[in-house]
Amino acid sequence: MMKLGRLNHIGVATPSLEKSIAYYRDVMGATKIHEPFDLPAQGVKVCFVDTPGEGGTAGTQIELIEPFDESSPITAFIAKNPAGGQHHMCYEVPDILEAKAWFEAKGARVLGEPRIGAHGTPIFFVHPKDMNGVLTEIMETPKEAH
Repeated sequence: MMKLGRLNHIGVATPSLEKSIAYYRDVMGATKIHEPFDLPAQGVKVCFVDTPGEGGTAGTQIELIEPFDESSPITAFIAKNPAGGQHHMCYEVPDILEAKAWFEAKGARVLGEPRIGAHGTPIFFVHPKDMNGVLTEIMETPKEAH
């Protein structure tokens, strides 16, 4: 029986990485803002933001995603949500191919083949209609912490 691992990050679509970075830093008290980078293969510009934790624990990581260009898969999301918003949740699994087979055996719609995601590990997405209304990214657990 396959089980989802820990919540790795929450993806937040934004029309402006720069404005969103300022918001998470100045309003939300982000403890670490990683260097933004382009991920043209996925059609996005990405910036990971670490929120503060409590009692020595790490907070939740936020993945800010801005469309790379008009062909980006999140361009339509931004068109419907001009201020941006929660785009997806991402869970870790030990083996991406085993997870893909498990979801497909359950009848879930896997969106595309596994590909390398922003953490440098294989990922795929599962249709929100098969995940209680939430677009869900499944990623192979990174070999080292990010």
